[in-house]
Amino acid sequence: MLIDGRISSMKYTNSKVEEIKFNNKKFFVKRDDLLDKDFSGNKARKFYYFLKNDFQNITKIISHGSSQSNAMYSLSVLCKIRNWDFDYYVDHIAGYLKANPIGNYKEAIENGMNIIEKKLDDEVSKDLDKSIHDNTLFIPEGGALEEASFGIKILANEIITWAEENNTTDLKVFLPSGTGTTALYLQKYLPFEVITCACVGDEEYLKKQFLELEKDNHPKILALDKKYHFGKLYKEFYEIHNELKRQTNIEFDLLYDSKGWLCVSKHLCDCKSDILYIHQGGILGNISMLQRYQNKYN
Repeated sequence: MLIDGRISSMKYTNSKVEEIKFNNKKFFVKRDDLLDKDFSGNKARKFYYFLKNDFQNITKIISHGSSQSNAMYSLSVLCKIRNWDFDYYVDHIAGYLKANPIGNYKEAIENGMNIIEKKLDDEVSKDLDKSIHDNTLFIPEGGALEEASFGIKILANEIITWAEENNTTDLKVFLPSGTGTTALYLQKYLPFEVITCACVGDEEYLKKQFLELEKDNHPKILALDKKYHFGKLYKEFYEIHNELKRQTNIEFDLLYDSKGWLCVSKHLCDCKSDILYIHQGGILGNISMLQRYQNKYN
């Protein structure tokens, strides 16, 4: 474990659980958005391994994804704390974003990220992973890797402790998924059913992602009748986001949590079990998303 004063004093664990009412139903919310001002949500859990363990020879992280990715921002924070270089590959950066940096993109650049506008497809990623020097870590898009289980196991133990302290035995845990890594490892370590929905791809994509890390004991996947494309604007996403904030006074992520709560509302409102919803963090990404929604719907 690191002995650096700043890192050892940071916990990034033990987020509180709040009881809320949404549309007249009781829910519990695990406030992973409050883990830390800069390093929070499911990405902080996924990358906790790289924060807390010693990597004597590492000087750089390489990753890839979209130009407003929550993972991109979280990795930029990690690299800033660890004093590592950070190269991040994106397929495309919109001209408007280059001229008017906001949200995750702006903050990640200010943290020292070196962003490279070049497509990094699966084959190139595999080649890069194999050819990387000993001083560089390659982290796949969204943090879909076995090391993520380190921080997610801690999250699972927090949930078990909370359930025991509150005499909760009939519990279902819900969170929306990108790669599904967090939901997958939570199901591995929890004695409760874990339920999720696919936000980045469809349900088949999510099942494929599960199988790349674990062969069985997968979370249950819920679906909506309508197909949604990741990153596009949907009025119902904006409406449930605003309604959640009005009823609960909690801001949720527009990309993942909006679809997550639509699934909860459709499938779990009549459920007799207690529902624990894992907040995804990602609030910084709302800055750019809210601008887009307000321009379209206000």
